[in-house]
Amino acid sequence: MKDIGVNQKRTARIECKRCGTCCQKGGPVLHHEDKKILLTGHIGHKDLVTIRKGELARNPVNDLLEPVHQELIKVRGKEEDWTCCFYNERESSCSVYGHRLLECRLLKCWDPSELLSVIGRDTIIRADIINRDDPILEVIKTHELECPYDEIETSIDNILRERDKSKNLERLTQLVNKDFSLRDYALSELKLNEDFELFIFGRPLFKILSDRGLPFRGTKDMSSPDPSEHDTPTSGK
Repeated sequence: MKDIGVNQKRTARIECKRCGTCCQKGGPVLHHEDKKILLTGHIGHKDLVTIRKGELARNPVNDLLEPVHQELIKVRGKEEDWTCCFYNERESSCSVYGHRLLECRLLKCWDPSELLSVIGRDTIIRADIINRDDPILEVIKTHELECPYDEIETSIDNILRERDKSKNLERLTQLVNKDFSLRDYALSELKLNEDFELFIFGRPLFKILSDRGLPFRGTKDMSSPDPSEHDTPTSGK
């Protein structure tokens, strides 16, 4: 039995096998140390998405969807899912491997201790990587005030618990419309590059609600819930 134990130790994983599992679960959260990589231009704002305080995100510690306790900036996923936008499935490789962000450099699936030591620490927010005189900062402030994420979660919770369902659906409709209106203003009036939208505002509310089992129909002028699809909403967890 001792010999078997020794052999097992010798064959234990000690290096990346390029299976892609970690990259398919989502891109890394950015820390202040990562700002130097942004400055070099190897990774840009177009490659990022903001996770607003209170929004559900995968907790790398327990691999569960949980509300985040602070605003986070992370590498965005691909259009169809959260797979890191820099991951090349065909070659099982990273297109920015030579300029990896802190969490990617520390990630070892066989020994997560280094990564876990930085989770939630010294992370950046939008204001840390936007010029102080950029007018988009005022739009972000307005967005946070007029589309407060805690109210979104409260309304979702009330709907899931069958409390004042119509009232909460109406409030969510208002929030979705306001979210769209502010995004449209930034794109049309401030000429915000649409590639930066996910970084500036985070994910559109109608998409977040759809993921939570509350699909909304959206148009340029208004967004409204689809009553036929609100009979059995799910929590999304």
